[in-house]
Amino acid sequence: MTNPNDAANSRCTMHSPYMEWAKTRKQTRYNLAASGVPSLLLSDLAALTGTTLEDLELDGHDGYGYEPLQQALAAKAGVSRDCVVAAYGTSMANHLAMAASFAPGDEVLIEKPTYELLLTTARYLGANIRRFERRFEDGFKIDPQAVEAAITPRTRLIVLANLHNPSSALTDETTLLKVGEIAKSVGARVLVDEVYLEACYSSPWRSAFHLGSQFISTSSLTKAYGLGGLRSGWALAEPALAKAMWHINDLYGVNAAHPAERLSVIALKHLPWIAARYEATLDANREIASAFFSSRKDLQVAPQAYGTTLFPRWNKGDVDSLCQLLRDKYETSIVPGRFFEAPNHFRMFLGTETTEFKEALERLTVALGELQRDN
Repeated sequence: MTNPNDAANSRCTMHSPYMEWAKTRKQTRYNLAASGVPSLLLSDLAALTGTTLEDLELDGHDGYGYEPLQQALAAKAGVSRDCVVAAYGTSMANHLAMAASFAPGDEVLIEKPTYELLLTTARYLGANIRRFERRFEDGFKIDPQAVEAAITPRTRLIVLANLHNPSSALTDETTLLKVGEIAKSVGARVLVDEVYLEACYSSPWRSAFHLGSQFISTSSLTKAYGLGGLRSGWALAEPALAKAMWHINDLYGVNAAHPAERLSVIALKHLPWIAARYEATLDANREIASAFFSSRKDLQVAPQAYGTTLFPRWNKGDVDSLCQLLRDKYETSIVPGRFFEAPNHFRMFLGTETTEFKEALERLTVALGELQRDN
C-alpha cells in the first residue's frame, strides 16, 4: 500500500543539485560557469541616474506590487498593470506560475534538456512530469511535432525557456504559436521563461504572453542587465491567473525589499544604456567562440545568434573530469552538462571581459589536450 506521506516526505528533502553546486563550488580566476552578464555596480547606476540615498526608502506600501514598479514593468512589456506579478527573481516567478497553473498530480510537459530548477520546481509542486526533446542535431530548436507527440489530455502546463537554457537557441513566434495551439487543444497553458531573451538587446522581440491567453511568461533584470542583486523578477499572465499568483505569493512574504523596488524602477528607465554596456562584449566573444569551435574537431556546438551561453558537446572523454581539471589546475570553470541532463556537454559563459575570455579558451585548449593525451 502506498504511504500517503511519501510525497510530502519527498518534498521535505527536495533540493536543487545545480544550485547547491553553483553556491558551493570553488571560485576561479577565469569564470565560464556564470550565466548572466557581470554585475552592474551600484555606483555605476547611481552615476547614470543621479540616485542618492534620499531617493530610497526602507519601507513601502504593503500591497500587491509597488505601483511605480508595476507600471514600469507593464510599460516595458506593453501590457496592462493587472497582468503583471512582480516576484523575487525569475525562479520565484516560475514557482508562482507553476503553483497557479496545476495541482499536485497534474501532468506537466517540460523540454529536455532544460534548466534543472524548472524540473525540480515542478517536481516539488507534485507534478506528474512528461518530456519532449530538443535535439542537438537540430540546434536545440523546438519541434512542435515532438510536443504534440508527448502531450496528453491530462497535460495542464507546457514549460520551456526562450532563449533556451543551456544552449541559447531562439524559438520564433511561429513555433511558439504552434505550441500554444497544441496546449490549447487540451486546455493547457504554456510557461515561457524569457530571462535570457532579454539578452537579444537591440533585436526587436516581444514576450510570448502576447501570443494568447494560454501563455505565461517570466523574466527578470538579472541575466541580461547585471542587476541580480535587486532580485527584480516578474510574470505576465492573464488577470485572473495573475491574481492567483499574487495570493500564492502571500505565503512567502508580506512585501518586497523596498529599496530594491525603487532601484528597479530607476533601472527600468535606463535599460538601453545598461544593455549597451554588455551587448558589444557578448557579440565580440560570440565571434571569438565561433572561430574557436570551428578550429576544433573534438568539440561540437550549435551556433546561436544571441544569448550569454553556449552548450558544446565533447565526445572524447569525461566532461566531469574536464571540469575538475580546469578548475583545479587551470583556474577556469565551466558547468557540467549533467546538470542539464546532457553529461557529454558543458555550458560556457560568453559575458566575461574579452581578454579574460580568450585566456579561458586557451586554458580549455590545454586541458582538453592533457586529457586526450592521458587517454
